[in-house]
Amino acid sequence: MAKSKKEGRERRHERTRKKVAGTGERLRLSVYRSLNHIYAQVVNDTDGTTVVAASSLDAPVKELKQHKGNCKTAKEVGSLVARKALEKGIKKVVFDSSGYLYHGRVKALADAAREAGLEF
Repeated sequence: MAKSKKEGRERRHERTRKKVAGTGERLRLSVYRSLNHIYAQVVNDTDGTTVVAASSLDAPVKELKQHKGNCKTAKEVGSLVARKALEKGIKKVVFDSSGYLYHGRVKALADAAREAGLEF
């Protein structure tokens, strides 16, 4: 059994990463959330490169006068990463929640990315 929340999340993340990988046809949308910010990136695991990234520290989101660790900001980051991915011609991705429960900020980011046009 995990000794802390962080260890539990890391174990869930490792278990998920054994099954989920971003290939050339279908890249991986990875999410990381901290206490104050949220980050999303589209990764090609075969090349080991990050194709598109967005976070609550990016200029369009940073201008919003609100706390950066809430669902509203997660929605903005989700739509921003989807717009950037669509500009690069990426339409289909695999969602990787990085061991976080699919709830709250992670779910808000995923829903906003879907609404903006990403398929997963």
